[in-house]
Amino acid sequence: MSKSSNITWHEAAITKEDRHRHNGHGSCVLWFTGLSGSGKSTIANAFSSHLFQEGISEYVLDGDNIRHGLNKDLGFSDEDRSENIRRIGEVAKLFVDSGAIVTTAFISPFRSDRQLVRDLFAEGEFIEVYVHCPIEECERRDPKQLYAKARRGEIKDFTGIDSPYEEPLAPEITIRSDLASVEEAVNIIKQYLIEKKVI
Repeated sequence: MSKSSNITWHEAAITKEDRHRHNGHGSCVLWFTGLSGSGKSTIANAFSSHLFQEGISEYVLDGDNIRHGLNKDLGFSDEDRSENIRRIGEVAKLFVDSGAIVTTAFISPFRSDRQLVRDLFAEGEFIEVYVHCPIEECERRDPKQLYAKARRGEIKDFTGIDSPYEEPLAPEITIRSDLASVEEAVNIIKQYLIEKKVI
């Protein structure tokens, strides 16, 4: 709820539908969720690069990068995690309104937070991409050595170790990143967007 009552929503002169016609494609958010080390950022960036090469308007919102700026005031408590996701949802909504296909790579461990973001969007604009990878494989990869630090007690509230991850119940897309290559993952997502007539 807004803390100010002295604000008014202004309708834009150029609509989202205008941008779709101008761009020749639709817009949506591809919300990548999964454990740390599952491959969310890698796949999101690979897909965004593919869109760029195809001349499609795109942008990547990455969890670590956002915490360097917009959300640098937030920690990793449950409350801060929820606020982190809420803010990202609002930013993603602006990108979708601009006519872009935005890919987001966030653990976003709680179903209620992901549902809150989904509710911001029109039907079909929020596409949950569950990057499913067994925690054993995520720990084996552990590119940032975060699991090792969490196991030693150096990081508290780490998802999958001492903070829960709630798997999506009905994601639009599921990618087994321990079985599929990045190229195969990109093709799975592309085919979905073609079927839904986004691209």
